[in-house]
This record gives sequence, structure tokens and C-alpha cells, in this order.
Amino acid sequence: MKYAIDAQKLTKKFKNKTAVNAIDLRVAKGSIYGFLGPNGAGKSTTVKMLVTLQTPTTGDAKILGKSITINAEEVRLTIGAALQEASLDNMQTGRELLQTQGSLYGLSSVEINIRISELEGLIDIGEALDDLIKTYSGGMKRRVDLAAALIHNPSVLFLDEPTTGLDPASRNKIWTEIKKLNIDYGMTIFLTTQYLEEADELADVIGIINNGKIVAEDSPENLKKQIGNDVIIVELKSVLKDTKKLEKITGVTSVKQQDKTLSIYAKNGGAVISEIVSILRDMNTSIL
Repeated sequence: MKYAIDAQKLTKKFKNKTAVNAIDLRVAKGSIYGFLGPNGAGKSTTVKMLVTLQTPTTGDAKILGKSITINAEEVRLTIGAALQEASLDNMQTGRELLQTQGSLYGLSSVEINIRISELEGLIDIGEALDDLIKTYSGGMKRRVDLAAALIHNPSVLFLDEPTTGLDPASRNKIWTEIKKLNIDYGMTIFLTTQYLEEADELADVIGIINNGKIVAEDSPENLKKQIGNDVIIVELKSVLKDTKKLEKITGVTSVKQQDKTLSIYAKNGGAVISEIVSILRDMNTSIL
């Protein structure tokens, strides 16, 4: 199985608003996928569907070959998730939280203690693991929540903006822990973030979502080359079969296609728009 995550036409609608609009994405096993976008772009809604907390309106996704709509219970046993809204009981100690989480996954007391011992070094909390969570700093809460997501040794880990609001030192610690999980344990990690530098530091591939659609997807290196360019978004009535003519336009640096949406990167967008429209018309392609 090549992909740990394989989503097709994944869509979530809330009354009159489409939060996630028929996105396709694939995440290779053992990789880190950075999911980048501003607040309200659809990042968290996508994650909640992938971890089975929300049911897609249409479309589906498979996690390690298991459907999030048909095999939700099996999916939950193979994934870990540290979401923005960490449900931590302030009157528990960190150790009690991990013991409770382990028991929910059916681990024995012996297995839980072994996993806690393994995770202590990873999350770097030390003796504070036996202190009440209400005494923890924001960074410590993030790390113990990460440990809770890892207690059952999941194959795929979802992290929803894990460093938002943290100071630079705490952020760097989280980055180190994420790298360690990926390199040392071969864990597939799906990371949502608002920070380009975070995705650049950690991800093998970055997908950029805006208004519920993935508007670009590439390696951090290739995406950085496009920064500073103008981006022309074109909505088509049908999928374009070939983008080579657009790519040959002088000043166009790259063309990305996601379903019926074209993202055209150019050094000077205004100078190439008319040629783009002309080529699309010559190809009998209708623009919405």
C-alpha cells in the first residue's frame, strides 16, 4: 500500500456554507504532509473528517486502506490525533491522562507503563508527569496531549496546528519531537499549520487550502520558488486535459490543476492574463 491517506472528492457542507469542497489528496506512507492555509480555510474540518469526528457530506477517504465512512472504528484504532481543542482534565496528572488514554485503547496496565516509559523521553516533561495538568505551561500541555495521541503507537498521526500560540523555544521542541517520530518510527504525519516556515521545516509535501479547495500542492522547495509570483486562479467548467500550452507562456513559472481549478503562477500576472484566456478559448475550454 503506497498511500497512508487517500481522499477523493472529500466534501463537508454546513447549511449554506461549503467548508471543504471536493478535495483530493494523497499522503505517502512514512511521510510528513503539511496542510497549510489561513484561519477558516478548511484545515480543521478536513482533519476532523479524516479522524472520523465528522462525517463527510460527500466523498470518502481511506486511512491505510480503511474507509473513514464504512470502517470508522477500525480507522480510529490505527490513528492518533492531537487537535486544537485538547480535551485535558486539569485535575488529572499527566500520568493519569496517559493511563486513561491507554485503557481506552484496550492496553493492559503493563503495556501502558511500558509505553509511558518510552514516551517520557520523547515528550521531555520529566517529573512534571506526576503533577496536575492545571500546573502545566502551554507547551507542556501540547506535549502531554501529543503523548496521549501516541500511547497506542499509531501508524498515522494527525496534528492540528500543534504549535499555535507557543513561544519559539516550545515550538522548536515540538518540531524536534515530530521529526523524531517520523524518522525513528517511520510514522506518517498529517500536520496542519498556519505557518509556512513550520511546513517548510517539517513537511515532505505541502498542500495549500483556501476557501475549502486545495489551490497548490508541491514540495516546500518548489512552493518557495513560486512565492513572490502572482497567482491566477481560473475556475473551469470541465477538467483541462493538457496544461503544456499554458506552461509555455513567457512569464508563467508553473501551472497546477486540482480538478476544475487552475492555479497559474506568473512573474507578472497582469501581463499574461489575456494570453491565458486566449489559449483556453482556443482549446474550447469554458471559464466559469
